[in-house]
Amino acid sequence: MLTARQRPLALLTLCLALSAPFPARAADRVPAPAPDRASSRHPVIFVHGYNADPGVWGALRGDLRAAGYADSELFSWGYDTHQSVNEVLAGRLGAYVDQVRRDTGAARVDVVAHSFGSLVSRWYVKFGGGTTTVDHWVSLAGPNRGTSTAWACALWDQACRDMTPGSYVVRNLNGGDETPGAVKYATFWSDCDEVVNPDDSVPLTGAANTPVGCLKHNDLLGDDGTSAGVRAFLAS
Repeated sequence: MLTARQRPLALLTLCLALSAPFPARAADRVPAPAPDRASSRHPVIFVHGYNADPGVWGALRGDLRAAGYADSELFSWGYDTHQSVNEVLAGRLGAYVDQVRRDTGAARVDVVAHSFGSLVSRWYVKFGGGTTTVDHWVSLAGPNRGTSTAWACALWDQACRDMTPGSYVVRNLNGGDETPGAVKYATFWSDCDEVVNPDDSVPLTGAANTPVGCLKHNDLLGDDGTSAGVRAFLAS
C-alpha cells in the first residue's frame, strides 16, 4: 500500500493517464481483410475503462468496419465507472448484452474491454452467466490481478478499491479457473504501462496473452498492431 507521501504523486499519475487524449490514427492504414464467413461473426460490445466513455473506441470501430463489420454489429456500452464491479456494473452489462442479443438475434456476442472494463466484463462472464452468451473476450491493458496505482483513489472511490491488488473483486475473479467456460479469452499488455502495475497483472492463465511492446496505457486503443491482433482474434 502506498504511503501518505506517495499517494498524491500516484493519484496525479493515475488521473493524468486516464484523462489523457487518445491517440489520433493514421489516415492511410491498409484495411484488414474481412472474415471469410461473415455469417459466423458475432456482434461486438466495447466496454471502456475508468473515467472514460464510449468515444475511446473510434479507432478500433473504424478498423472493424474496414474489415467488413456493419455499424449494426458494433456496440459501445457507456456506464458510470465509479460504481461497484460485482454489485452494480456487471449486472448492468449483462442487461445490455441481453438487449444486444435481442436486437440482433445473435446467440452470442464478442466483448472487447479496456482497463477497468476488463474487470466488469470478466465478472459478468464468470459470475453473471456470460459463459453462455460471450464467444470472444478481449482485455486491453486490464488490471486483471489488480494495480497498485488504484490505491491513490481507493479511499473514496469504489471502482478504485475494486482495482487494488487483493480486493474482493480481484480475489474472486482469479480464484479457481481464471478463464472459465467455452469462451475464447485474449489479453494484450504493455511493459511500459504507467497505470497497470505490475505489468504482468494483465495476462491470464488460459488466455491468448499478447505483449504489444512499449506502449502507454491508453495507446493500446489506437495502436495498429494491437488492432490487428484484436481483429485476428475475433475472426478466430
